[in-house]
Amino acid sequence: MAPAIAAAKLTLSYPLYASDFDPQNSSFLLVGGGGGQGRTGIGNKIVIFVPSPLRRHRLTQPQTLINTLRKQTLSEVVDIDLSKDEDSVTSLAVASSTVSSVTAFAGINSSEKDQAAGKNEHLRSFRLEYPPKRRPENEAEKGGVVEEYRGQTAPLGRASLFTPSTAIRKETYQRITRLSRPCKVNGGQLGAIATGLAPEGEIVLFDAKTNGPMGPWVEARLSIGKGQEAADVDIIGHDDAQDVPPGTFSVAYCTDYEVHAFRMTLKQNKAPEPQSAFEEPHPDTFAPTKARSKFRSLRFLSPNLLLLLQNRPNRSGSDLLLLELSSSYQARIVGTKRLHKGINSATALSVAHLASSTSSQSTQHIIAVAGQDTSISILTLEHRYKPPFKSPKFRPHTLLRAVHPLQITSLSFSTFSPPQTSQKDTPPQYIKLASTSVANTIVLHTLPLTPYPPPSQKSSKHRYVLTSPGRSDAAQMTFSIIVSALVIALGAFFLQAFTEIRGGSPEYLGAKGWLSQRVHDYIAVPYILENGTSIAPNTLSSMSDRASSTSSSLLDEITTTIGSVSDHASSTSSSIHEEITDKLADIQSTASSSTAAAKESLADTPENAKQAISAALDAASSAAAELKEASEAYSATASDTLTTASNCLASAASSATQKASNQYAHIRDLLSRHHHHRRHATPPSPSPSSSSDQTSSNIPHMIIHPDNDDESKLQAGYHHVGREGAREGRRWEELSAREREVWKGRLLEAGVWAREEGEAVLKGVFFGGVAQAVGAAVG
Repeated sequence: MAPAIAAAKLTLSYPLYASDFDPQNSSFLLVGGGGGQGRTGIGNKIVIFVPSPLRRHRLTQPQTLINTLRKQTLSEVVDIDLSKDEDSVTSLAVASSTVSSVTAFAGINSSEKDQAAGKNEHLRSFRLEYPPKRRPENEAEKGGVVEEYRGQTAPLGRASLFTPSTAIRKETYQRITRLSRPCKVNGGQLGAIATGLAPEGEIVLFDAKTNGPMGPWVEARLSIGKGQEAADVDIIGHDDAQDVPPGTFSVAYCTDYEVHAFRMTLKQNKAPEPQSAFEEPHPDTFAPTKARSKFRSLRFLSPNLLLLLQNRPNRSGSDLLLLELSSSYQARIVGTKRLHKGINSATALSVAHLASSTSSQSTQHIIAVAGQDTSISILTLEHRYKPPFKSPKFRPHTLLRAVHPLQITSLSFSTFSPPQTSQKDTPPQYIKLASTSVANTIVLHTLPLTPYPPPSQKSSKHRYVLTSPGRSDAAQMTFSIIVSALVIALGAFFLQAFTEIRGGSPEYLGAKGWLSQRVHDYIAVPYILENGTSIAPNTLSSMSDRASSTSSSLLDEITTTIGSVSDHASSTSSSIHEEITDKLADIQSTASSSTAAAKESLADTPENAKQAISAALDAASSAAAELKEASEAYSATASDTLTTASNCLASAASSATQKASNQYAHIRDLLSRHHHHRRHATPPSPSPSSSSDQTSSNIPHMIIHPDNDDESKLQAGYHHVGREGAREGRRWEELSAREREVWKGRLLEAGVWAREEGEAVLKGVFFGGVAQAVGAAVG
């Protein structure tokens, strides 16, 4: 869980549209806004916040500074009252600062009259001097005298850098003002401004180190295209790069669907050539919607790493894309993050780099995204300091809900400067996040930072982070697998214990002994089937035992049937074999006699020999025909025998299965229904004129008694006990303890009752043949 975040809120008299911190001192925050040209009665101002110990000073002209040092309070210190005949402040950025002053650029349109005349000095620069520090308490305001502020706050200049609009209605304004950090080599600083509501979008790059806006300082102009605008622009310097000349800057801008990037230096003689680095792909042919996500904002994290914020179609959410830029400015996605589901559309983005005083292979950025629902999502990104950027990790830190009453217009982080002292002598470190709104409110959140690795770990390379870096991918995967296995094992354990307690499975854990009898009776309730029949705990187990016993008896019966069929087939085969043997013997005898007669007739005349041979041939043909008939008869008999055996086997199996399934099902059903009606039905009240005997004789009662043909089996039904011819029996309550135990044993053996059901289900049931049952059990 993220630590508590201190917040301070201040409401001003005008809507706010832009904010920026002093890069050298996080105690000074510059904000700007206003009501526009003077029809609203709301002024246009630039406000500065400074530490709480500073007092409000009387100024020689209307200007303000505001406190950001205390975590819980904000106070105005200097404000700059701008002309009500001109537009409000739409964008601003701090260019540079010293101990005593700060220089800032702002986007402020000229009056409508000047714009109609073709003059719109939209780019303004100001220098504001900070008030002196607070005096000691014993020297502060004595006798109610307010300390005078002797500093100067003056505009440095104004200029018109955009190409004049050709539209009939002049609506172009300076929507974006972005400045790079001063270059470490030569102190050069590049600035960029972009149009809003222009017929043709434009970006102007200028040298931000000049004392005031003048024509020669323009470095380049980029035409976005007719009907298009730059959604955002960002600049970063190549201070630590060795493969580019000193004073080189990388510039990137995005439209709704494309990202462009290029490299340039100050005072270069040729215009930059933007390269298309990334484009939002078109939806698939079979996608439900053909709309594409739109890019909202971008920020450089390093010269080779670009963070991109995009909104999904139909306000369905927002995403962060992490792009790695090659030397030719071709981008590839190396990381993505879906923002919180409450942010259906993002409105602002800000990034802070947590620099380290020691060399480190990894670094951390803090990312803040404002949503249309006035919430702010804060994340961290841990990644390598230089390429290749392998597996950068987005980690959510916290979600600040309902920060402002209305839409958030800007976000800005203070600059974090790592302390140079040892950790023991270093006070707690913080980074500040400021947000403004059209509801005239400004909110400052103070985020505490922690050293990493912790001081308990002896390391020479410490840095400050907002969220401690997580485990490696392999360690995280191993941890996830172990936790998942434990969760599954615990779930299976408790499920097995629960089913054992309810009697739904055989006992392996012995869970019944873990609970008291009262708790066990409460949990082990009967199962209710769709037809209203209840099955008590452990009845399933007894049914399983009965099914096993029935299966065993069924197997024995089928085995016996197969044996009898086999014996019948064997005897039939033997008889057929003997009959064929006799036929073959007769045929052999006939053939022998015919051959002998033929031999005797050889001595006679040739005519006699011919007749004898003919007779022998006829006898052989007749024998062959008889042999064929015997073979066919054997085949038909064998087929009939096999068919008979198959039918007998199927009949035996069906009979055994039906017998096993229906043997005691009706008794179980009658007993469940009897218990159900006994619990829920209200018996009719007997009339005063009728006796109890007459009443009982008219009410049917359930009776269980031994079968007439087989005493080892049970039968059950409903009978009128008092009528003539009814079976003699007694209620369960009237039986002796010995008789009850005998009947319990028979009911358990039949599988129609389980001990866990208790004797409550047997109350009110008549049992017939009690004496015979007891005698049989004793004998």
